[in-house]
Amino acid sequence: MKGKILTAEWILCCAELPPIKNGAIVIEGSKIIDVGPQEEIIPKFLNYQVIDLKHKLIFPGLVNAHTHAPMSILRGIAEDLPLMTWLTKYIFPVESHLRKEWVYWGTKLSLIEMIKSGITLFCDMYLFEPEVIRATEEVGLKALLGEGLFDFPSPGYGPLEKGLQLTEELLQAFERHKKIKIAVSPHTLYTCSPETIKKCLTLAEKYGAPLHIHLAENNEEIREVQKRYGKRPVELLDELGGLSENLLAAHCVKLNEREIELFSKRGAKIAHCPESNLKLGSGIAPLPDFLKAGVIVGLGTDGPASNNDLDIFSEMKTAALIHKGLQEDPTVVTAKEVFAMATEWGAKALFFNDTGKLLPGHKADLSVLDLNQLSLQPDYNPLALLVYSAKSGLVSDVMVDGEFIMRNYQLITVREDYVRERIHEIKEEILLILKNKFSSSLDK
Repeated sequence: MKGKILTAEWILCCAELPPIKNGAIVIEGSKIIDVGPQEEIIPKFLNYQVIDLKHKLIFPGLVNAHTHAPMSILRGIAEDLPLMTWLTKYIFPVESHLRKEWVYWGTKLSLIEMIKSGITLFCDMYLFEPEVIRATEEVGLKALLGEGLFDFPSPGYGPLEKGLQLTEELLQAFERHKKIKIAVSPHTLYTCSPETIKKCLTLAEKYGAPLHIHLAENNEEIREVQKRYGKRPVELLDELGGLSENLLAAHCVKLNEREIELFSKRGAKIAHCPESNLKLGSGIAPLPDFLKAGVIVGLGTDGPASNNDLDIFSEMKTAALIHKGLQEDPTVVTAKEVFAMATEWGAKALFFNDTGKLLPGHKADLSVLDLNQLSLQPDYNPLALLVYSAKSGLVSDVMVDGEFIMRNYQLITVREDYVRERIHEIKEEILLILKNKFSSSLDK
């Protein structure tokens, strides 16, 4: 067989093109070579294997533009708290005891969840990132990954200089990797000094790598950065040379009009994480203004300890509905726009320019929605089903680079039962730490 043809009741190639009824998509190796109605495609490729998915919807694999995948092991340990309290009083103390094997298995757990949410590409910033990389390679997703860098010592690498050294080693090792790219990932402007940011920028420029940072996430961050440096975070980062087309800035909840214009002018990208921002009380990012300014925006879940899931379907719906309600205008953020954010725009934000669309020349990174599910019937409007009706768990198949990693709801590249067992063991270890070290603060 030269290649394979996937057929289904619907194929949605991208946000801007109408869905194809009774469509077919032709794949050779890792790439798409043709797509169209079955009656046109199949006679052109007679020696190809036909895989009939029947009453299903094939769509581009979704993109999670910002997360902390290993934090699935911390899901639920600190709830209903503002960001700084959540981070400094609960998450950082627990993370001081972090072990690399926790990171590996927590990543595996999150990868399973992401696959079931139709995600084929994600962006991660965390600790012990080589373990995130190891798990991601084994499972087979695509990713932009980076070790979180801080001025203070990290449980992953120790002092900052070791973190910069680790990042450079990863940049060298994965320079030509087919599925993984490395980002230089300073945590924030309140955990990284201007000198640290300059070092990170020098490293990123040396390798042509993206810079991934949390930016303008809430008012407390704005006040803290202004107190220290007399400037708002975006102004400070711009002065340091960080606001450029190589920037991926997570959150950006508190950008003003001038800063949005600056993002557009510099070509910087934004990872919009509406549900985490809502849950932590950080606010609501001005997404309509981002879109009007032409800023490239991807959708992210943030970490599963602050969301508390990795469901991009849910993020699409939330991103659209918030602004319809706030502005009392149902047209203000459309299903097409949030679907683009979750696919092709998200891929561009993560610097993967050959994915996010099901068109010839693009990588065969796709997911399949099971339209046999009662909550997805009737199927008048496939795009609306994806944005407003679909949920994690309704995806039956996922393909990356032309190879299935989930088929008929069965994971192929990871053992779900074994991951579940290890996560239960890790939970008991973390509970012991919480009991011994943090019980008094957690009871408050």
